Amino acid sequence: MDNLRTLVVDASQTRLEVADAIAWVSDPRFGGIATFIGCVRGANLGRVVTGISYDIFRPLALHIFADIGAQARREVGDPLKLYIAHACGRLAVGDIAVLVAAGTPHRDEAFRACRLAIEAVKHASPIWKQEHYIDGDSAWSEGCSLCDAQSAEAGVAVAAGSHQHPHGHRH
Repeated sequence: MDNLRTLVVDASQTRLEVADAIAWVSDPRFGGIATFIGCVRGANLGRVVTGISYDIFRPLALHIFADIGAQARREVGDPLKLYIAHACGRLAVGDIAVLVAAGTPHRDEAFRACRLAIEAVKHASPIWKQEHYIDGDSAWSEGCSLCDAQSAEAGVAVAAGSHQHPHGHRH
């Protein structure tokens, strides 16, 4: 997809920049630009979080991000520009972990493409998250890429709220 930009960035070397995503999807044909910015939060499941470490299998993640772009194009049509980026490594509370932007002629398609992309990234990508807590403890989070075999079998087509989560995250 020519109008797709996918990145996995090393957080120790660079940060995800919202302005870069918006610049990538901006186009004179487009009246709608939607973004999703996922930041490290300071609490999860009643525990104070001091940071997160992300481990990503980069080649597979980038392949899946490309598949997500193709799926978004099938769902919302052309023209579409899509930006999907995720940080790898140690992040502090408030840092941007994931960034998705979609540009389309109208807002509905931009919102739909952005929502489809972030849900598919969360459900299908080989990304593992280790939370670090104020008490010095750390724990790996159970996310959909670890526990939802359905998403692997069905491709990246996972709708928001379409399956149950026996673990801690919610949609």
